[in-house]
Amino acid sequence: MEEGRADGWQFAAPEYYTLGIMISVAIATYIFVTGDSQSQRLLTPAIVAAIMVANLVPAMALIVLIGSRVARARAVRSMAGGNGRLHVRLVALFSLIAAAPTLLVVIFASLLFQFGVDFWFSGKSRGMFENAANLAEGYYRENQREVGANAFAMAGDLGGYLQKAPINGPDFSSYYFQQVVVRSLNQSAIIEIGPDGIARTATAVAPDDRAPDELVTPAVIRRLNAGEEVVVTRQRDRIEATARLPGSNSAYVYASRDFNVPGFSQSVRAGNVLADYNALFKRSQLLQLQFNGALYLGSLLLLALAVIAAIVVADRIVRPLGTLIGATRTAAGGDLSVRVTPQARDDEISVLTRAFNRMTEQLEGQTGALVSVNEQLEARRSFIEAVLSGVSSAVISVDTDHRILLANAAAERLICRSTNCLTGSQLADVAPELADLLTGTEREAIVQLARKDAEPATLAAKAVEQGDGFVISFEDITQQLLDQRRAAWSDVARRIAHEIKNPLTPIQLAAERLQRRFGDKVEGDQATFRKLTDTVIRQVHDMRRMVDEFSSFARMPKPTFGVEDIRDILRQAVFLFEVAKPDIAFTVETPNGIEPLVCDRRLLSQALTNIVKNAVEAIEETTKNSQASSAGHIHAKLDQGKGGEILISISDNGIGLPEARDTIAEPYMTTRQGGTGLGLAIVKKIVEQHYGELDFADNPEGKGTRVTMTLHPDRLRALAGKGGQGTTGQAESVPGRIRHRQDREEHGA
Repeated sequence: MEEGRADGWQFAAPEYYTLGIMISVAIATYIFVTGDSQSQRLLTPAIVAAIMVANLVPAMALIVLIGSRVARARAVRSMAGGNGRLHVRLVALFSLIAAAPTLLVVIFASLLFQFGVDFWFSGKSRGMFENAANLAEGYYRENQREVGANAFAMAGDLGGYLQKAPINGPDFSSYYFQQVVVRSLNQSAIIEIGPDGIARTATAVAPDDRAPDELVTPAVIRRLNAGEEVVVTRQRDRIEATARLPGSNSAYVYASRDFNVPGFSQSVRAGNVLADYNALFKRSQLLQLQFNGALYLGSLLLLALAVIAAIVVADRIVRPLGTLIGATRTAAGGDLSVRVTPQARDDEISVLTRAFNRMTEQLEGQTGALVSVNEQLEARRSFIEAVLSGVSSAVISVDTDHRILLANAAAERLICRSTNCLTGSQLADVAPELADLLTGTEREAIVQLARKDAEPATLAAKAVEQGDGFVISFEDITQQLLDQRRAAWSDVARRIAHEIKNPLTPIQLAAERLQRRFGDKVEGDQATFRKLTDTVIRQVHDMRRMVDEFSSFARMPKPTFGVEDIRDILRQAVFLFEVAKPDIAFTVETPNGIEPLVCDRRLLSQALTNIVKNAVEAIEETTKNSQASSAGHIHAKLDQGKGGEILISISDNGIGLPEARDTIAEPYMTTRQGGTGLGLAIVKKIVEQHYGELDFADNPEGKGTRVTMTLHPDRLRALAGKGGQGTTGQAESVPGRIRHRQDREEHGA
């Protein structure tokens, strides 16, 4: 609610809160006074005084707040926008002066009246009547239990006697009457339920005009059928009990005792006496409430008159401040040219007026200068934002705490792929790779940015200090590096095709000629000769097919996935060299629990063969350089990781890894004389096509190298029976990636 614009007073939050408290206290008082805990007794003087104080305080506070609101509204009208605080203080002072003695008088009068009433209606008197009524009620309940017990016992006795005499005989009637008289019962009947469901009276003692189904109701029968031994009911003029007649499922014994018993009469009289006392007590409570209500209303009326007097006096005291308050409101609205003419007399108001004039004069000059500077800053900011939104490079500005102040659209699309997602965030939370540029010594680097809902991106980033923060600019070079790698692989393919294609035809023709010319002339091992020549012809055919694919598409051969025994592939790859290199010790460790793997047997065998071949060459290089006779050893191990991945590790005790170990799998990267640098590059590509990882490390058992190939069966399982999916370009988007990816991208071109 805006103060200063209202023509009259209005409720605000304090008044509403106070009114809510007052209503809540009144409701609580009503519930307390009329509740079960207090409705049957007279309120004590202390409780009445506490209730009066609890109800008077919020009501008095509401009157004071309303008076303050009225005073403030009158000050607004009379002082051209003043907030009326002085009015409020004066009203509050007068209200406190009037409220304090009024509250004390109310408390004294209430206590005096309550002690007089409490003398006549004390708790002891009421307790005496209540104890008498409780005693009579206890006697009545004892009779209920007695009637129920007698009815149950009588049913048992009658059931036993029916076995000796018929129910309609004179002996049974005499015995039945004796049972009723001895047990102090007034009426009894044996009710039978026929097959037609109709209740009939078999015999009765002192019967009345009620029908049998009124004596034994269906509700009582249901309770007895549910397992109760006896059902006791309390009627207006009697106590009734019903029990099942032993030996019969459809016969019931009904018994009752009238209220004409002397104990019952005493119970009724005690209840009537207590009711009369309660009627008198209620009238005393009404008198108590009327007296305290009059005190309540009278005290509030007295306080309201005091507040009205305070408002009238406050108007006369604070009226001279109206002009100054109105000028202050005008200045607060933006018109700093306003001036106030000081009064003729030199008092505190005049001093305040002159100070106000000096203040507005200084503010007018300073505001003009600030407006001019802000206009220039806004123009520069708009220009910078327009430039940043138009450039293709991504730009981010951060403060000293590395919190993002500004980011253009290119940066938002590259990092979080949405708008308004960077400003205000910590750089380390959205792009920790870029934050490392600000904490390290290098301000320019190629970084690998991991994104939550997209593929990782390779960025060329640069950070420049700007004032108290930094400006980071970066570009996405992922596609550029990918194109460079594709060009490199195309060049590799063309070279391989050129180098291999020429000798393939002579080799194949020579093998076929050997088979035709000497196949029948080989003595002793003709089958082995044919098997070897068939192997040469088949391998030449596979190489020709691979070269044809290189020449046609300038890429690696397309894999054809099938379910293969990875243990057999590893053993065969090692067996080829175990036969050819008897001076090197080969060991293969393949557990039986390894499940078949979905893979391209030819390509995976080629990759393992290249790795074992490199291990053999590393051992031979060591032997040649050291001129030693130490035996070489190559250990191939197949294992399964904790996550279900397949781990193939090949260790050797050869020359070991070069210093530039992170680049040994790149095309044409070789450390051996005469090497082409294509072996590990092909292995790397085959592993990529199988969604796996390739890792190079030192042999943990000593000198040499360990190459670990990690394959994921869960990624390969869906590719069973598929072919032609492992192209060079597609390999960049598969889940399996070779470790040290950032270094590979730096050296991929």
